[in-house]
Amino acid sequence: MNNSLLERRHRVIGKGAPLFYDEPLHVVRGDGVWLYDVQGRRYLDAYNNVPVVGHCHPRVVDAIARQASVLNVHTRYLHETVVRYAERLTATFEGLDMAVFTCTGSEANDLALRMARLLTGSEGIICSNNTYHGNTAAVDELSTTFSGGRTGSARVRAVPFPDAYRPLRDLSGAALADACLDEVQACIEHFRNSGIGLAGMLVCPIFANEGLPDVPVGFLERATRVVQEAGGIVIFDEVQSGFGRTGEFWGHSRAGAVPDIVTLGKPMGNGHPIGGVVSRASIVNAFRDRVMYFNTFAGNPVASAAALAVLDVIEDEGLVEHVRETGPQVTQGLRDLMAVHEGIGDVRANGLFWAVELVKDRAARTPAPDRARAVINRMRDHGVLISRLGAHDNVLKIRPPLPFATPHATLLLETLDRSLVETRDA
Repeated sequence: MNNSLLERRHRVIGKGAPLFYDEPLHVVRGDGVWLYDVQGRRYLDAYNNVPVVGHCHPRVVDAIARQASVLNVHTRYLHETVVRYAERLTATFEGLDMAVFTCTGSEANDLALRMARLLTGSEGIICSNNTYHGNTAAVDELSTTFSGGRTGSARVRAVPFPDAYRPLRDLSGAALADACLDEVQACIEHFRNSGIGLAGMLVCPIFANEGLPDVPVGFLERATRVVQEAGGIVIFDEVQSGFGRTGEFWGHSRAGAVPDIVTLGKPMGNGHPIGGVVSRASIVNAFRDRVMYFNTFAGNPVASAAALAVLDVIEDEGLVEHVRETGPQVTQGLRDLMAVHEGIGDVRANGLFWAVELVKDRAARTPAPDRARAVINRMRDHGVLISRLGAHDNVLKIRPPLPFATPHATLLLETLDRSLVETRDA
């Protein structure tokens, strides 16, 4: 590690600015599923969904360079690439046909909340009790991941996320779905009785930050319907679940739920800043009739060129189909490790997204956050990068770029096996 660089960073950025790993990694280059440090050592990136089609994909890099060499302006001028991207993007949705561009997922969620509150005339938003949707002031009110499951505002209420591993009141299946739905209904009633009113619900459709739980069948569809029937607007945050991650282009597709708004971010431009809100034309036009929303850098020609190249690569390289083929292989490998390592309490999967829950006692399901931290640091030492998440910070988070293939899976599984052995006493 470059101690001089770390000291300089602390001096001008601050020690509170987060870094991965006990020994921070100084990366200087990326290529596909690989990151390279300053010494030239290669690391398998099994964490980053930002470079969804792989680090520095040549087609995305070329699209950025070509457009940047010709023109980059805001969207108050007509530009073919901007319009073509909006057409291609909205064509991937059912029932949602208009886009509003932002620079980040945080901005997208902030805008979606603004739209919901303006169009309903109410303020109340439902979220989950272990979530994160960005870092603007409005969105931070929903970031229960950092507040012990509580919200910081009277106009936001959090419901227990649908956790089948540590379920609400020890329920399972349909009974768990019913209980979680009752919590949503209670929030609706609270907002109605308090005079705040229901504006809507904002959730990640796969509950990624919550630990990728096995969601009871029908819960998301029913919760969506209940909120909509109460006059609220349903917003799905697809920053982590979108662009083929789950083996469907959008994470909400398999749930059968039809949102009013979808928000997008990080993977959209493969690392180039672009985000967006996708909704029905009736919602977007009603909002624009009352608000002059403009964002100087959002959806500019260079950003749109990058994002258009991402769609081209996903389609031309068959990456959604690749996820469907590769995902089950890794899932089975992780479950094979679970049979060997008592410290693995559960393995959950959704396409190329895995959650490996580490526990001190499998029967008691006692979280093991210290071991989770030790494992991700040991894997970093062995050249594989993952992270952790969940309400107890004990869930290994594995979420590689989509070109992640069988040889990479083998390296991941072998390294995890080795790291679990080496951290038995953590």
